[in-house]
Amino acid sequence: MNAPIIDPLQGDFPEVIEEYLEHGVIKCVAFNHRGSLLAAGCADGSCVIWDFETRGIAKEIRDNDCSAAITSVSWSKYGHRLLVSAADKSLTLWDVSSGERIGQTTLQQTSLQARLNPGLSSPSLCLACPLSSAPMIVNFDIGCTTLLPVAVPEMPDVLAPPQRSKCPESVPPFTPAAACFNKCGDLVYVGNSKGEILIVDYKSVKVLALVPVVGGAPVRNIVFSRNGQYLLTNSHDRTIRIYENLLPAKNVLGSLEELGKNIDELDGVEKMKTIGSKCLTLFREFQDSVTKMHWKAPCFSGDGEWVVGGSACKGEHKIYIWDRAGHLVKILEGPKEALIDLAWHPVHPIIVSVSLAGLVYIWAKDYTENWSAFAPDFKELEENEEYVEREDEFDLIPETEKVKVLDVNEDEEVDIETLEKDSFSDSDVSVEELRYLPAEPIPDKKEQEDNLDESLKLTEGQISASPASEEAGQNGHGPDHAPSPQGEEMGETRGKRKRKPSEKGMELQAEKAKPSKGSGRTIKVKTRAVVDQEIDESVNGDDDDDAYY
Repeated sequence: MNAPIIDPLQGDFPEVIEEYLEHGVIKCVAFNHRGSLLAAGCADGSCVIWDFETRGIAKEIRDNDCSAAITSVSWSKYGHRLLVSAADKSLTLWDVSSGERIGQTTLQQTSLQARLNPGLSSPSLCLACPLSSAPMIVNFDIGCTTLLPVAVPEMPDVLAPPQRSKCPESVPPFTPAAACFNKCGDLVYVGNSKGEILIVDYKSVKVLALVPVVGGAPVRNIVFSRNGQYLLTNSHDRTIRIYENLLPAKNVLGSLEELGKNIDELDGVEKMKTIGSKCLTLFREFQDSVTKMHWKAPCFSGDGEWVVGGSACKGEHKIYIWDRAGHLVKILEGPKEALIDLAWHPVHPIIVSVSLAGLVYIWAKDYTENWSAFAPDFKELEENEEYVEREDEFDLIPETEKVKVLDVNEDEEVDIETLEKDSFSDSDVSVEELRYLPAEPIPDKKEQEDNLDESLKLTEGQISASPASEEAGQNGHGPDHAPSPQGEEMGETRGKRKRKPSEKGMELQAEKAKPSKGSGRTIKVKTRAVVDQEIDESVNGDDDDDAYY
């Protein structure tokens, strides 16, 4: 298996695990168009969005009515909307900026995968692939679903005997089909259980072309590359196949109609196969000739130069990377956890994989330190060398700099109005894209509850007296207060000498000894007043106290 591996230093692909992300038990992931945001669906029904540059959580979306596990997440073209499918058969469309729910529908079967239409800026149209039903188009605006065909109806043969089926006619046997939009969102490519790729016009619900898969194995996954030039299929025969898309990028329906008009001598299935041969052509096949393993979540790299597939074997986290020529260039081995989903970053050589334990591993390139990048004239030396000083090294303007200055044309006008095309975006208007989300700090609920309890206790203490203070008031003792500087001085004086109580103080103490009929609050107020009065009298009567001694 390792014989055809080429030099990995020549490729721009991930090599090691850089770090991992954790937020509950994660089931699926998806990058936005730029790769600046990463959405992940969790087992508790929530969806978390990370800022992939800072690796911080930018937003958490949660439906209080949904607690089932998330099966897939999908971004819109400009990143303003997020489609989430759950195990409770629900499809929910969210507004990413506000976190509000735009629409929701419930299907008859659980959707294993759901994708928004990539040709619409604010799509409300999506493609869902249920567990035991044909792929369907879901329109959130009008709330309707349209089933797509998964087979071409053949001409009835009178001589052929009728086929017998063990299942009743109302519930025909069905194998889950895979489907995806093309780049512009005009057509849907459906891979069925017969080993065929159907090109369907979802608006007219009509099969336009048919491409048979080699071997006739059922198709499990089907996905287009970012630029729309290649189509990838994963079949039950443990083989990943790459097809080259021969149709133009624009006016795809018109091209298919012209192909149908040029082929008039054929009819039915043969005509569709002929049209299909002019739409897709087999480009390359990938498989593990030794272990013959099944593949999980195969996809293209951002530039379409690499093909990646995860091992479906239990207990191992392996990712295989091929180039388009068919060479296996790298095998990434992770922890002893099964792999359930993966995604390649749209721009950078980064792979994100999800393990069965619910962790998201980030695979990145192992970069070596290049010290010469810090200075243009810096040179790394393996050992010390004797330095030779240049003749013009300490001149104000060295001769080499003079030559560079003469090469610059100062009269040349600089164009500051023309906007260069963004090489990382294939959108026509990339300014409308949602690239980042503002950080929203989430306070801790426990701290809020503790602060609320403390504030309530302080309020109750100010309004009503405690039982201890009531008993103290009835016994003639005032409540304890925090010592003040004046009180400390008085305490020191009391420790040195005794004071004679005044006549008013004696009368007030006698009144305190009598049972009081007032409320606890009144007693408390009186007690404070008495204490203040005693302090004032004791301060003013220091001379009398000295005379007493």
